[in-house]
Amino acid sequence: MKLDNIIGKTRSKIVYRDGDLAIKVFNEGYSKANVLREALNHSLVEEIGLNVPKVVEVCKVDNKWAIVYDFIEGESLDKLMAKYPEKIDEYLELFVDLQMHIHTKKSPVLIKLKDKMKGKISEANISESLRYDLHTRLEGMPKHTKVCHGDFNPTNIIITPDGKAYVLDWAHVTQGNASADVARSYLLFYLDGKAEIGEKYLDLFCKKTNTAKHYIQQWIPIVATSQSVKAYEDERELLLHWANVVDYE
Repeated sequence: MKLDNIIGKTRSKIVYRDGDLAIKVFNEGYSKANVLREALNHSLVEEIGLNVPKVVEVCKVDNKWAIVYDFIEGESLDKLMAKYPEKIDEYLELFVDLQMHIHTKKSPVLIKLKDKMKGKISEANISESLRYDLHTRLEGMPKHTKVCHGDFNPTNIIITPDGKAYVLDWAHVTQGNASADVARSYLLFYLDGKAEIGEKYLDLFCKKTNTAKHYIQQWIPIVATSQSVKAYEDERELLLHWANVVDYE
């Protein structure tokens, strides 16, 4: 494999392209269990009929764990939104429709969203009274088994030249309540400095699914607290602000 064409980079990994392959190379010392879990999650999603790049193999490159996927030619929805701002409403329609389609799927082997969030709330750097409130709220939420992406944002959607949409990065996928997944996407828009688009997204999702906005808003403190545990320092303050907004009008 050639690792000289970088197509993506975060603080924990670098993604390279080698012909028809995309190679995600994790930092040295990155958890082996997390890499294998990500590859398993992605493979489970492949089996339920969603447009995702296929996992080719899991291997080690220069003593670093790597996952090799099929490379999907195209542009991210995030870049298209920036390039054609006049089409933002059209792109948000596509974004919401894709998320709604994901939520129609089930995969019983996936970890339960409620179990994951319960553990994260227990780890979070918050007061005991807030922890109790959030655990109580989480326990009272309806139990669903819909596939939830967990990091659904425009950077993880590739539009091919023929207009087909592929969804990437299934490391955080769970089964659970779709409104929690929507709350996460809403927060991601805010973290990216796109609050106005986040509000339009939430309004559109609620309209298309006939979901009360208040119901999704009830998930926001739970999701924000869960995400704060492994968030980067510059994101943690904002997430913990949302965590403390326990009630909505």
